[in-house]
Amino acid sequence: MQYDFLKHFPKRMKSVGLYGVLLQNSIQKTTWKQYGFLKSDEQINMIFALLLYIMEQSLKEENCTMDDIGAYIDTVNTRHFGKTMDYDGCKQLGDFIVNVVLSNEGKAMYFDGFDFERNAYQTMHISYVANKIVYIEQEFRRTSYYLTDDGYNLLLSTLEIENNMKLTIHEMIFQMHLEKQSYDKAVDDIKNVFNLLRVQMQKIQEAMGKIRRNALNYSVRDYEKLLLEDLETIGDTKQKFQNYRDMVRSRAKELEEKNINIRQLSPQEDENLNYLRQIEVYLNRTIDEHQKILNHHFDLKALYTRELEQLSQMSLIRRFSLRGELYDKVLDNPAALCRLDYFLRPLFNRDAEKVYNMNKAFQLQRPVGKREEADSEELLDFDEEEWRREQERLRREKLKKYEGSLNGMLVRAAEKENGEISLAELGEQLLGDEEEQGRLIPGVEIFKEIMVELIKNREIDLEVLKKERSEYIQEKPEEFQLNEMLLHLVEAYPANQDIRKIEVSRIDGGGTVVFRSVPDEEGRKRSIRCSNVRIRVVKREN
Repeated sequence: MQYDFLKHFPKRMKSVGLYGVLLQNSIQKTTWKQYGFLKSDEQINMIFALLLYIMEQSLKEENCTMDDIGAYIDTVNTRHFGKTMDYDGCKQLGDFIVNVVLSNEGKAMYFDGFDFERNAYQTMHISYVANKIVYIEQEFRRTSYYLTDDGYNLLLSTLEIENNMKLTIHEMIFQMHLEKQSYDKAVDDIKNVFNLLRVQMQKIQEAMGKIRRNALNYSVRDYEKLLLEDLETIGDTKQKFQNYRDMVRSRAKELEEKNINIRQLSPQEDENLNYLRQIEVYLNRTIDEHQKILNHHFDLKALYTRELEQLSQMSLIRRFSLRGELYDKVLDNPAALCRLDYFLRPLFNRDAEKVYNMNKAFQLQRPVGKREEADSEELLDFDEEEWRREQERLRREKLKKYEGSLNGMLVRAAEKENGEISLAELGEQLLGDEEEQGRLIPGVEIFKEIMVELIKNREIDLEVLKKERSEYIQEKPEEFQLNEMLLHLVEAYPANQDIRKIEVSRIDGGGTVVFRSVPDEEGRKRSIRCSNVRIRVVKREN
């Protein structure tokens, strides 16, 4: 499926349908006007007030007959709504709401939600209340109403969770799905967590905008509430999500290694691997958003403090009339123009004139500048600079090994008539030739990383890579990157200039390939066992 976020769409539409069907049943009825409920707002408020009463009776496992509903509506109307209804009118209104609006006069209610995976609508049944027969005082037979699952879901969705609990709850759900390896649900959970952080970030930005316009319009209570929400958000969330990211990376790495060394992944495992990669992307974005909230939290505090200080300083400013205090004074005494700078100086925030302090002149002056220079010179260490150069040399040597290994594979594949070579054939060619094997497989980690990147990309179009590089300005990578290395090999080696595309695929039933006596990072000789993989080079047509 191309758009993974459209999965479970009917489930979302079921929640929407609970509101849609209820409003449709209510708005189309004119019976409301008989009881004085003219506006749709009043009608909806009355419906949900009655639903809450039915839910309360259901939770207490007490009867909820029409007599009880009539008495409840009569009490609520007398205390709050103030409509001109007697007890019989309230009972009739309750019967109308329960049997017509909520039960659709006994007819089944449905809502269609589109299922994008099946490319068809899915019909979902909706029911708010149900009834049962009860006996009052063991004699009178009555009908008692109670909420169904849909009714509970409808009412529980209207009670918003406190802001400081939303993030914690969604994080707990995400952790639970991650532990159960329900990665498809974990993707939706981490998206919800990221959205909550984004909403918090927008709240901070909006608050800063209001403060910049006029700090007096932003109350201290709102400021305190926002700060507490920020502190709840940035408490220990970052470390938790970093731990989640490490867990996701380790599980994705296990699947990738299984895909290379043991067997081909099943469709379910391949789908889980894609979900894990999506989760890692959103975890990275979540951590970045967390850092933004942390930075803006302190910016908000500094901005609000500064604006309030400036407002408090406004009360100290002395106001005067230009005509009475300036123009008239100058007209009476034109010689005062030579001292006009005393009047204009505060308008330009000119610094006060410096006064020579005689006490400082007779104090012992220490050579502060020389001591600072000496301290700064001591920070420069020749050994540290030498260490950096050594690290740079080792990095270049390692990249040369990557370059030699990858170039050797491309050259051997291009020499074939069909332009492809398998790892099994490569192993046969290297058998007994330790020098050539040391060039093509310089180390366990290097060979493993190259094969992982090749299998992960599967098909690499060099023309597309060149176009992307021309459109974006990027820093030169310090570590191995497959795309950058392939572009370098094509441009630096004339024999590779005709290569247009590289295709990598696993050979079904190809068995396993073993490369022996390959050194690892510690210099120990080890054997590499991996699946048989085909590398195919496609050249340009002349």
